[in-house]
Amino acid sequence: MPNNNLWNAKNAKNDEFYTQYADIEKEMNAYLEFDPDVFRGKAVLLPCDDPEWSNFTKYFAQNFERLGLAKLISTSYAPSAAMYHRQPTLWESSSPLFDPEKTTVNGKTFTLSRDVSGDGRMNVNDLEWEYLAGDGDFLSEEVTRLRDEADVIITNPPFSMFRDFLAWTVKAHKKFVIIGNMNAITYKEVFPLIKSDRMWLGATGNGSDMVFGVPPGAVVAAADKEKAARLGYVGDYTRLGNSCWFTNLDHGRRHQPLPLMTMSDNLRFSRHKEIRGKAGYMKYDNYDAIEVPFTDAIPSDYEGVMGVPISFLDKYSPEQFEVLGATQRGCHDAVPDTVKYDDYWEVRQDGSKTGSSGGKTNENANLAGNDGKKNYFINKDGRVIQSAYQRVFIGHRRPVG
Repeated sequence: MPNNNLWNAKNAKNDEFYTQYADIEKEMNAYLEFDPDVFRGKAVLLPCDDPEWSNFTKYFAQNFERLGLAKLISTSYAPSAAMYHRQPTLWESSSPLFDPEKTTVNGKTFTLSRDVSGDGRMNVNDLEWEYLAGDGDFLSEEVTRLRDEADVIITNPPFSMFRDFLAWTVKAHKKFVIIGNMNAITYKEVFPLIKSDRMWLGATGNGSDMVFGVPPGAVVAAADKEKAARLGYVGDYTRLGNSCWFTNLDHGRRHQPLPLMTMSDNLRFSRHKEIRGKAGYMKYDNYDAIEVPFTDAIPSDYEGVMGVPISFLDKYSPEQFEVLGATQRGCHDAVPDTVKYDDYWEVRQDGSKTGSSGGKTNENANLAGNDGKKNYFINKDGRVIQSAYQRVFIGHRRPVG
């Protein structure tokens, strides 16, 4: 189900979330553990970022030499374009480059590529900045030129622009590490990248409570502020419970196979009452696949197609499994739907009707039937019951030959 905080953030264009330094460091360490030279000799771009406040900029600037970077570029979005007010920092206002008119309507770019201070080291003290000609929109021609110059793009983009930002990044065939909503897995612009192993989930923090800073005065739900406080963050912070990292940089967790039981052992010993003691796994009415409601209940010896929660992708190893399709957004040729419903009511797990129907049952329904609808249905006790959650279809990857 969608995380209300993320979707409310999108709808309200409340896109200013500042990632914590510790979360950035933990995620980047996973890539470095897998490949110590992953950033060596690379130009890293941090767009949609305010370099004076951003922990992304702090992390990569402070670790510039250790990572072996060739160049660091950060860009910011103009405060007036972002629809929030922020006083210029003393660092900006005391600079000879400071312009009281440009500071609110122009974005800025910060670069690190040389020892400006002359102390023999390259770090945050050597950042150089200037105003952009425009407001810093990542779709602008000048920021796109910086994208083309970079090797790796890393940021927490605005949630309301996630689709556009990902498309902008992928179009340039760049390596990337970005934060988004885990439910984005099912987006039509996103799932094909995951299915084709052109993108996967990062190594840490996926689907867990991540804490983010917010601009002063931002509206934060009391429950989220309290949750952030319990995690040690007091003040202008919120927590988002369904955020995750998306990347095409490799990491070790991605290649760790899941330990699994056979189907018969799951039916006898599973810790889940939905599985244990049952005659077998439920099958979908309109897909040739079984329903596996928990990742740890995937049977090791089932040779057919299995529907699993989208959170499975946090444990997905491409050597162990193959991603075949997904519900809601279409299942592709590998998992075609076997039934088209011309006359139906969708019902909840308790049997009560939802507001969605098709065919002759509802006079307001599309008379063309359900050809475009890709929800999946479980055949249970002679009734068709729609599952409440989206699923990814997978199969065990078998040795070739």
